[in-house]
Amino acid sequence: MEGMIEIIIMALGLLLAAALAYAALSGPSASKEGGRRLQSVRFRHSQSAKDRVEAQYRKSLAARTPRATKVAGSGSRLEALELRLKRTGKAWTLSQYLYASGGLATFVILFVFLKTGAMMLALMAGVLVGGGLPHFVVGWAIKKRIKNFVTRLPDAMDLLVRGLRSGLPVTETLGVVAREVPGPVGVEFKLVTDRIKVGRTMEEALQETADRLNLPEFNFFCITLAIQRETGGNLAETLSNLSDVLRKRAQMKLKISAMSSESKASAYIVGALPFIVFGLIYTINPDYTMKFFEDERLIITGLGGLTWLGLGAFIMGKMVSFEI
Repeated sequence: MEGMIEIIIMALGLLLAAALAYAALSGPSASKEGGRRLQSVRFRHSQSAKDRVEAQYRKSLAARTPRATKVAGSGSRLEALELRLKRTGKAWTLSQYLYASGGLATFVILFVFLKTGAMMLALMAGVLVGGGLPHFVVGWAIKKRIKNFVTRLPDAMDLLVRGLRSGLPVTETLGVVAREVPGPVGVEFKLVTDRIKVGRTMEEALQETADRLNLPEFNFFCITLAIQRETGGNLAETLSNLSDVLRKRAQMKLKISAMSSESKASAYIVGALPFIVFGLIYTINPDYTMKFFEDERLIITGLGGLTWLGLGAFIMGKMVSFEI
């Protein structure tokens, strides 16, 4: 039996190594590269106003520096976690998060070990709860704040439009939004105006907020201002169109959420059912379920079942996930 486990581990390792080698050695697609070159040539020599605007949009987008991606990718994991905590809008610090995770994991490990006497089960439960529950809470707080921000952003755009049409400069209208719009929109615009007051340019102040929020809706706003400052035009009319686009985008998200709610509920039920049944059986007959952590054959069977369950949940998640 030990030989079978070693063979399975070696096979999985070889499969993972082959996948990593393929991902590292496979170059970019020739057809996609050719399409990108043809598109760049079209934007460079086209006389169409639409192509010129799109070329300017791509130029402005390429000139922007994605600081959030740099912090999360090239920096340490602690820096990425600290950035994630900032996106919640709460006064949570990195030390508080680590202390909460460590304390929760220690409590669960001790509790499960005293109840069952299985050290492996206690460690697995401690790592799962101590690492997963705080991560889930932070993700929930981020989603709640993002939802509130996206909901009120079109109202902030309308307020900007009214301020610009009344003759106020852009920086002054940003201050009006910071004072009048409640919630995270007012807080973020207040930070933008504060950076402008201490000498930062408007593009830099907006860019720093866009990197921290990492929202397509706010990126649209920043790119719109950048294009308008480079090419000119009626900024009030442009922001009015952007506000209408953001409202239609939010309506489309709500329609997709309503249409996919049944599939999501089915996925949650199917994914949680094995764990619920395992917990019920454990409460009835603990000795029977403890064999899954002692018998090697049952361990392999359980790992295989979890693998297929995770694969099924991933596929169902992709089927009901739509990018707008």
